[in-house]
Amino acid sequence: MANVNSRYLLCLVLIIFCFDSHAQNADSSLFEIDLVSDTQAPLAMEEILLKANHNTLATGKIFEDIHQRKPRALFILGDVVSLGSKASKWRKMDQYLSEIRQQKTYVTAVLGNHDVMFSATKGQARFLKRFPDEMNTGFYKVYDSIAFVLLNSNFKTLKKEQLMQQQEFYQSLLQNLDGDSAVKFIVVTCHHAPYSNSKTVGSDKMVQEHFVPAFLQSKKAKLFITGHAHVFEHFKKEGKDFVTLGGGGGLHQHVNTGTNCIPSESFGYNPEFHYEIMRRSQNKLTIVSRFLQPDFSAFSNGYQFSVE
Repeated sequence: MANVNSRYLLCLVLIIFCFDSHAQNADSSLFEIDLVSDTQAPLAMEEILLKANHNTLATGKIFEDIHQRKPRALFILGDVVSLGSKASKWRKMDQYLSEIRQQKTYVTAVLGNHDVMFSATKGQARFLKRFPDEMNTGFYKVYDSIAFVLLNSNFKTLKKEQLMQQQEFYQSLLQNLDGDSAVKFIVVTCHHAPYSNSKTVGSDKMVQEHFVPAFLQSKKAKLFITGHAHVFEHFKKEGKDFVTLGGGGGLHQHVNTGTNCIPSESFGYNPEFHYEIMRRSQNKLTIVSRFLQPDFSAFSNGYQFSVE
């Protein structure tokens, strides 16, 4: 009888342990939020200036890794494809998006310059078919008390009244979110980087002028995340964090490391292909750069930091 009771207790302990481990894993993945940018395939004219390195293969591996991790949401920060106006450029991307959405991951994106290149009207029409929540004058989503503000930094494609509409929406939204007790953090995103040491694209003055001031003034806005520069960068400006994560598959760009470069918190860390993992733990937000090993064999967690 004693042996039967011992076996029963052992089985019960194992069941509780397995259930608890599963619950912890499910909970940790439930509120993982991933961000990636510049997943476009290289154009032939770009390969004249920058070196290709199995870029489309790298993009496929990034989406495969995201699919396996099953994040709660995925935000793509522009340049989803190389030419958004061409249906043929979306075929492979449609497959990636479908696979990730099948596991109940919410996916949306902001417009990049490649998404509206040559024909902004056609490009945005195709974009909206894949991302129906997108608004070219700004929109937002809230997950796990993190408000993601998604803005359109393709200023040249917007009419004057649209520029004003987006600016009013953005500034009013930040004020409202600052006063919303259900929101702990605000993350501002767009495609073009306000600050970058990329020798190819550099810093975007229009983003600095239109989006940065309100971000700095907001008490809950903690992160400003962009792409466009095909590098990884982390800057501090007036105590706030700016991240560039353009490593989704576009051609890797050279970085200015001279005396006139922008001081970087992540100096020395610049993997060719990468995306970002975000998790909240009470009043702390942790950001992890997940990068593809140079031999394409596996992904590893690299540079990380937290904000409170």
